[in-house]
Amino acid sequence: MDKASIGGIVLAIVAILGGQALEGGHAGSLMQLTAGIIVVGGTIGAVLVAYPMKDFMHGMKMGKAAVTEKPSDLDAIMKQIVELATVARRDGVLALESKLSTVTDPFFKKALQFLVDGVEASVARSALETEMEAEFEENTVGAKVFESAGGFAPTVGILGAVLGLIHVMENLSDPSKLGPGIAVAFVATVYGVGLSNLVLLPVANKLKRRLAIEKERKTVITEGVLSIQEGLNPRVLEEKLKAFLGGHASHAPAKAK
Repeated sequence: MDKASIGGIVLAIVAILGGQALEGGHAGSLMQLTAGIIVVGGTIGAVLVAYPMKDFMHGMKMGKAAVTEKPSDLDAIMKQIVELATVARRDGVLALESKLSTVTDPFFKKALQFLVDGVEASVARSALETEMEAEFEENTVGAKVFESAGGFAPTVGILGAVLGLIHVMENLSDPSKLGPGIAVAFVATVYGVGLSNLVLLPVANKLKRRLAIEKERKTVITEGVLSIQEGLNPRVLEEKLKAFLGGHASHAPAKAK
């Protein structure tokens, strides 16, 4: 689980409810089923209008990635690339064919297969970058689903508040009901703004960051494998990959064999 995502949501909710309690309010005043139905249902409906069902479902599946954390394997990949470069420099590129079984990442294995098969560097780069960009664009749509939902939710919340106020205005003959009625009406606005700014937009940003990291990871693989094809010295290659990663690289320099 991603402790930052879960902890952030919990902290935000506790801070808001705690602040309300300090002001003399109580959590029960925010528990309104009708407001929840209006905001959640209205937001989902708006998103379904904005995106095809395929994109909507893809976005929902991607939402899981915002609360799960995948350990980074960049250090291991860089080390493996440098080791492969050492083998290629010593025994030739064809010697890497026996190393294909040790590569578990599909993208990495495909890049290495291009190298072993003698595919021209420009063709290999084009194929790998096209696959990388296509996957990035497809998954970005999933993140945009949450971003759009975050834009719709506050407006739907305002709509719910207006509907509640209409109901209050219909009961002006009983002044004792005006205060509670208005309070209930504005709960929909709280739901809309809260859902947008505490969940939907943060999830969209987290997904975008995860996608950028994955794209960076595949860029390292592409540049690493193509550099092996160029015959780049393993130590120089290691420094080149570190430059791509910036502060993300943390492993110790690999020993050339």
